Amino acid sequence: MPPHAVAHDDPTMTPAATVRPGVDWRDSLRLAADLALLGVLVVLACAPIVTAGAACGTASAAVHRLLTIGRWPTAAECWTDFRTRLAPGLLSGPLVLAVGWLVAVDVAALRRGAVPGGALMIAAVLLIAAAAAGFAALAAGLAGQSSAHPVRRAAALVAARPSALAATTGVVLVAVTLAAFIHPALVPVLAGYTLFAVHAVLRRPRMRSEG
Repeated sequence: MPPHAVAHDDPTMTPAATVRPGVDWRDSLRLAADLALLGVLVVLACAPIVTAGAACGTASAAVHRLLTIGRWPTAAECWTDFRTRLAPGLLSGPLVLAVGWLVAVDVAALRRGAVPGGALMIAAVLLIAAAAAGFAALAAGLAGQSSAHPVRRAAALVAARPSALAATTGVVLVAVTLAAFIHPALVPVLAGYTLFAVHAVLRRPRMRSEG
């Protein structure tokens, strides 16, 4: 993927404020295409499940690099990063899959009436699941900044500033809503855009000061 002048020298600026003056629509289109490709590559790399943690962390690091130094990492740099993250992230994919399966089972049981609670309990389960997805997105974003203990850092950030969790949960919900309205073949491209949006949230000055 070709480099882009998306970020400038000042790391405290938000992505919207760091675009160079005079950048035309072709740069935005190129960035959109790169993020779409990134999403497809992430989904493919997550397919073995046990590689999901390393794949998301590597993709997040690529977005972070784009926003901080203005270019995508090379394929060799991505491969090195992926190998470094593979062992620490082996359980991430299976864990997320297991949680998703439990949520689906709970909702199905509630809808059948096999478990008491009805619509109110379904709403509560889905709300908790959305918050969990938002937390996972937050951890993935922080993993792009540093591979050291992203879950622990995400928990500390949420404890200090709960609005971070609300923001990333909103990003995930928007992505899920969009996925419901587009062709299934296009759903993977949303992964790249979602990661970019999570990093945009994390680069807000207040989030940076707490992260």
